[in-house]
Amino acid sequence: MNTNKHTELVNHAWSVADLLRGDYKQSDYGKVILPFTVLRRLECVLEPTRDKVLETVERFQGQDIDTDHFLRKASGHRFYNTSKYTLAAIANDPAHAATYLNQYIAGFSPNAQEVLEAYDFRQQIKRLDGANLLYQVVGRFADLPVQPDVVDNHQMGYVFEDLIRKFAEQSNETAGEHFTPREVIELMVNLLIAPDDDALSLPAVARRVLDPACGTGGMLSAAYEHITKLNPDASVEMHGQELNPESWAICRSDLMIKDQDPDNIKFGNSFSNDGHLREKFDYLLANPPFGVEWKKVKDEVENDLKTLGENSRFWPALPRINDGSLLFLQHMLSKMKPVSEDGSGGSRVAIVFNGSPLFTGAAESGESKIRQWIIENDWLEGIVALPDQLFYNTGISTYFWILTNRKSKDYQGKVVLLDAREYWHKMRKSLGDKRKIIGADQIAEITRLYADALEVAQNEEHPLHSKVKVFRNEDFGYRRITVERPLKLRFELTEETLAALAAAKPIQKLDNTEEFIAALRPLIGKVWKKKSEAWLEMKDAVAAAGSLWPTGAPFNKALRDAAGVRAPDGEVQKVKGAPEPDTELRDYENVPLDDDIDAYLEREVLPHVPDAWIDHDKTKIGYEIPVTRHFYVYEPPRPLAEIDAELKALEAEIQALLGEVTE
Repeated sequence: MNTNKHTELVNHAWSVADLLRGDYKQSDYGKVILPFTVLRRLECVLEPTRDKVLETVERFQGQDIDTDHFLRKASGHRFYNTSKYTLAAIANDPAHAATYLNQYIAGFSPNAQEVLEAYDFRQQIKRLDGANLLYQVVGRFADLPVQPDVVDNHQMGYVFEDLIRKFAEQSNETAGEHFTPREVIELMVNLLIAPDDDALSLPAVARRVLDPACGTGGMLSAAYEHITKLNPDASVEMHGQELNPESWAICRSDLMIKDQDPDNIKFGNSFSNDGHLREKFDYLLANPPFGVEWKKVKDEVENDLKTLGENSRFWPALPRINDGSLLFLQHMLSKMKPVSEDGSGGSRVAIVFNGSPLFTGAAESGESKIRQWIIENDWLEGIVALPDQLFYNTGISTYFWILTNRKSKDYQGKVVLLDAREYWHKMRKSLGDKRKIIGADQIAEITRLYADALEVAQNEEHPLHSKVKVFRNEDFGYRRITVERPLKLRFELTEETLAALAAAKPIQKLDNTEEFIAALRPLIGKVWKKKSEAWLEMKDAVAAAGSLWPTGAPFNKALRDAAGVRAPDGEVQKVKGAPEPDTELRDYENVPLDDDIDAYLEREVLPHVPDAWIDHDKTKIGYEIPVTRHFYVYEPPRPLAEIDAELKALEAEIQALLGEVTE
């Protein structure tokens, strides 16, 4: 199906908006257009076997027998319709349109009815009929040419997603709730499955695929097509879960049309209501929403981790509440098949992320612990940096994470980083925020480059050597050390010092606060290099005034805070004989895991601040994956002479333009 045909179908379906205007808000157009598009597609799929199904109904009429199996066999699909009506016939009888359409829907098999119920379809029928619009809308969709021999399942996915995108734009949905362009899905599936192409071509191959945020099922369909193209006899089970009812309904209808079990697509939140509990899969892939908070399921997720510990889907830690991206990955990793002793089994995982999961979170934060857990288990195979402006509703940069628990020997202990940010073509016409597309030739080159990553990274003469880097797992880990320097103070009394001292709580609690401050006033202007000298002279002044010198740690702290002034040549303050750290001079350094932190201190810190030391009790382990930093190429600034010449040329041009204005 060419682009013009695709646009024609989308415009045909969305033209119903002209009928709805006035009776429906713009944000509600999709509630009518989407279910009618699904209904028309189901009708077109069933049309070739419609008479056979009706004959089967007549043959078993009046018999006390479950005819579901026979009706499915007659239809050639996992669903059927036993009604004599069609959309065209219903449109031609306006007076009975609502009655006949409800009977038509009731004639569908239960699994198909469940799909339409997700749209609250009967309520829309009632509303359209009340506005005298129903027969017109039915008539418009009765002409929608979406027969399978004209529009295949893959192409129908384009139509559905374009309609949903329009609906999302009308509803002002958030940028995180976007759909995955087909070329992005194709590349992702290639990177996920291509390494297994040889194994998948063997006889009697059976694979299970899961997308826990499946949307309309685009990724599942692409994985299915990739595997069955390699091996038409392969058995591929598609499983998914989706929170949006419209997308869920379309995905289920897509599976029914593919003769897959629609019950494999679960409805609900994957975090709080795992629809595939204790199940394992060969391939797992997802494009979860970016930067979406998980506050609504916080209690369920935290309880899962607290109760099940290492057996929790969300082991070993939780990310921050405002971004649940990594929760999806943890959920998927929990469903990997274990690897057997003979090397069989195992799974491969692919997920789309924005940049946040790569580096967000300091050492020992939830995000860092998750990255550490993944990398130390040697599950991270590679990360591919993609161009920006690839998605419909967001222009941000994105990344593929490819993971597996059955790395080949050559990849064990290693992670591939691939820079594919320059592999794109500019679109003739942008679709929302999508202005770039990855061409088929570019998909093929990225796939080859990823497969040959180790060889390309080692060969400096390779033309694409700069696009690939291979690191050891431990290269992404670091120790977050706390570098301390001693607190150095001199002591002095000023008007400000006395005012601060008088306001301090330990001084306020004295019985003779005013007398105490008055006793110190003659010392204004005095400066001491040592605390002992300052305290002795102040104590003598208070005693000479006939007052008692207070005792206790709170008093001494208040006096030091007021009279102490930081100074490079001041006295080092000590606690239990050890130097007291200066919190204002405290610094933090990230030291690579394979670098000795004491050697690092001596090499990098002590030449500049000889009195520094490391507080080993505060050392933390962290993991981050700074992809863009590893591919950064320094571009020197232009020569000053060149910039100066350009400025002079611009000045001359401005002067010439001003001269024309004044003439």
